[in-house]
Amino acid sequence: MKVPPQILKVWLLILVLGASAGPAFALDAAAGVLRVGAVKVDITPDDPSGLTNLYQTPFTGVRDRIYARGVFLDNGVTSAAIISIDTVEITDGTAMVAHISRETGIPTSNIIMAATHDHQAPMISLQNANGSWKAGPAATAFVAKVENDLVAALRQAKANAQPARVGIGSGRADVSINRDLLTPAGTYRLGRNPDGPSDKTVWVVKFETPAGEPIAVLINYAVHGTVLGSKTSLLSGELPGATSRFVEDHYNGKVVAVWTSGAAGDQAPIVTMPDSKQPNAERNFAVLDVLGQILGTEAIRVADAIKDTNSQIRLWGTEKTVTCPGQKVEPGPQGTPRKIMDADPVNFRLSLLMIDQTAITSVSSEVVTNIYQRLRKESPYPNTILITLANGRIGYLPEDASYANPTFEVYASPLKKGCGESTLVNGLVNMMKEY
Repeated sequence: MKVPPQILKVWLLILVLGASAGPAFALDAAAGVLRVGAVKVDITPDDPSGLTNLYQTPFTGVRDRIYARGVFLDNGVTSAAIISIDTVEITDGTAMVAHISRETGIPTSNIIMAATHDHQAPMISLQNANGSWKAGPAATAFVAKVENDLVAALRQAKANAQPARVGIGSGRADVSINRDLLTPAGTYRLGRNPDGPSDKTVWVVKFETPAGEPIAVLINYAVHGTVLGSKTSLLSGELPGATSRFVEDHYNGKVVAVWTSGAAGDQAPIVTMPDSKQPNAERNFAVLDVLGQILGTEAIRVADAIKDTNSQIRLWGTEKTVTCPGQKVEPGPQGTPRKIMDADPVNFRLSLLMIDQTAITSVSSEVVTNIYQRLRKESPYPNTILITLANGRIGYLPEDASYANPTFEVYASPLKKGCGESTLVNGLVNMMKEY
């Protein structure tokens, strides 16, 4: 059959446009039927001796168990996973994310693996971001077991994924407080600053079966997991773990509560127990449990109020590595301010996972409140969540204005003034515009 030249031109144009658009974006942006699998892996070491908390206090026992939790998503076009691990940080999650991707087929750009910032659990690393903290002698085996168990569980979650619906809501809980306290001398120290910026938003993304049976909830809130004192020697899920535990118990174990840390870089819990001669006293853990109940109760209220859910969804992810000039901080002579000097450039990861019109952003650092507020203001999507400490940790990412009168977060940041804030906000917003 002879094809008319006009038709040949049209076919050729279609082929050229399709090739230039790129199949990955075109396919990833398509809608499909949502399937979800939830995962909860007990990562509590059988013997915690040889491991330490963030403050290098050796563990002598276990008060409550710690977990890796996650949700696997698939819409028949692409897949994704959001994972939280009860740990203070995952210093570099690149290899672990790649392992998950190989074993599950999830693109690395669609995997968000975040630390809950639990200061009373072993680190999923052999040292922290700046090398000042070294893991205990049992850390190598612990980290390897967590990775292998999590990968196996995610494979199972993929195999068991079932048709699902998703919805989003938000509430408020007064469990955090700004921790940058201005002293009479005009400098900042860590403390309690009720007048400082503090975002109380409790974000909840609910996943349920078509019949309305719960599968998982993603919870996002900005607060440090530092209720217990630094001398506590009992392993614990801290505030994130207490929150997830309360939510899961409420739903009789039918829900996996995936807790993630928001812009908590300058946020402390409203109560931090002082170090004392009885660091493992049950009253300390009683306070922890109450704060977890407050956060958990609000998460449950928000989840139950979500009625607008959808089973036909678009699922799309992207990531990029960005670079900022670096800094290093050294103490000055006694009585003088610390010295901030130039250092090597610093790379960090930004990622975006779109679930229809919900933007789940993530960054491999600790971010302060005002940066997240700016991101929400400039985002084209009202439902914009920021997950911090995701797929790694470089340290703090402070707002530019705070460098003029340095806060703790400035002195603890590896980023030089003038880059981090705009790179994060502009980078994530530009990624959203690609969707």
